[in-house]
Amino acid sequence: MRARSHSEVASLDEAHALLGLIGPAADGEALTAAFRAAVKAAHPSAPGGDADRFRRVIAAWRLIQSRDRPLALAAPASPPPSPLVVAISPVDALNGGRLAVRTAGRTFDIRLPKGLRSGEHLRLRGAGGGGADVYLPVLIRAADGLSVLGDDLYMDCPVPNRLMEDGGRLEIDTHAGARSAWIVAGHAPLRLRLAGLGLPARGARPQGHLFVNLQPSDDAPSAAEDLLVRFTRVWTPDRLAA
Repeated sequence: MRARSHSEVASLDEAHALLGLIGPAADGEALTAAFRAAVKAAHPSAPGGDADRFRRVIAAWRLIQSRDRPLALAAPASPPPSPLVVAISPVDALNGGRLAVRTAGRTFDIRLPKGLRSGEHLRLRGAGGGGADVYLPVLIRAADGLSVLGDDLYMDCPVPNRLMEDGGRLEIDTHAGARSAWIVAGHAPLRLRLAGLGLPARGARPQGHLFVNLQPSDDAPSAAEDLLVRFTRVWTPDRLAA
């Protein structure tokens, strides 16, 4: 057994950085929530988890709990600080890329790997007190007509009422391009599943799917109108001039 107290965490600043807290120290619910998020993300069984970081997060929590003097608090009128969250769009989660995160007066350029899920953490090297690394939780927010739940993407698709009633071919504009589906007269589904068009596989997380919510609408373009729109996109005046 390890006969140590908090030797793996050198200071309170480092302890707070390990919990994802930046700036003035936090107490109460904000501190507890930060610890729970950090220890869950660092657990060896979690995607991106690490046994050493898991142990250091616990040591950081113990150091904060055993402090013998109150930590500096923000002004009474200011709300208690909470862990910074990296908010990304479903398209960012699909394709990855780069993201600038500004905190503590510094800007960090971080890489977004493909297939990020909400609840995973991104590391900011040297962003905490004493140059400690900070781990920020990821939150995928709905954008561009897409939302995320677990591994899967969701979108809405307006469908002409006549097509829902009579059946026929439905063209769906997805993030991966146009996809076709057939609707059977009298048995129109309320949701279609397009396999393999969700978030890409990452670690232990499988490839997700895209679920399309069909919304009957009198304003939705008919199949002929939709075909005309697609034809117009291809045969623009610029193309014809060429």
